[in-house]
Amino acid sequence: MNLDNLMSKHLTRYFDSSKTIPADSLQQLLRFLRSTPSSVNVQASRYYVLGTPEAKERLADNLGERFLDNGGKIRDASHVLIFTTRADLPGSHLDEVFGKEKTDGRFPDPAKQSLWESMTRDFVNLRTYGYKDLTHWMEKQAYLALGMTMMAAAELGFDATPLEGFDPASVDKAFKIRETGYTTTVLLALGYPDTAKAYTNPISRFDHDRLFTFA
Repeated sequence: MNLDNLMSKHLTRYFDSSKTIPADSLQQLLRFLRSTPSSVNVQASRYYVLGTPEAKERLADNLGERFLDNGGKIRDASHVLIFTTRADLPGSHLDEVFGKEKTDGRFPDPAKQSLWESMTRDFVNLRTYGYKDLTHWMEKQAYLALGMTMMAAAELGFDATPLEGFDPASVDKAFKIRETGYTTTVLLALGYPDTAKAYTNPISRFDHDRLFTFA
């Protein structure tokens, strides 16, 4: 990965609708996304992979009236990922996580697995009743995966543009997401840039000394 190229590149605003991400590259990206970490391995996200014109059109038509200008990005992208996050965190979800960890042999020592489960439940209780930020905390895990997936897309040779301009309730309704116990958090458009419309002006960021404090 050439970091110099990434540091001088604008996010893609216009995709080339004639270009499609190869199936093997998309699957590699999804395998990477599946591997991304989350705090206490909570795995509170699910992902909708939209690759058909019909699915992308449905999303574009249901962004909400204020955000219709993002419809072009959705329609022209090769694929769009809908990142969704659990609306709550029932004990049954943690039981599922712990069961998968046992199946995968994450903690071969049963005592360590038991200790891990106890610590995880305590931490989730802290988020729920102490900090009272359970929903926000779970959404942060989705954004962690989002950032890592954007870098992975660059490594695989295509662009990834996050979109927050949408009405979650409208997207949830269009794809019946809330019926699954999840809700839309953020969108990620994937594809290749329309070079004729690419921004070539410099990016603007604060200077090094404005951003970093060394101790």
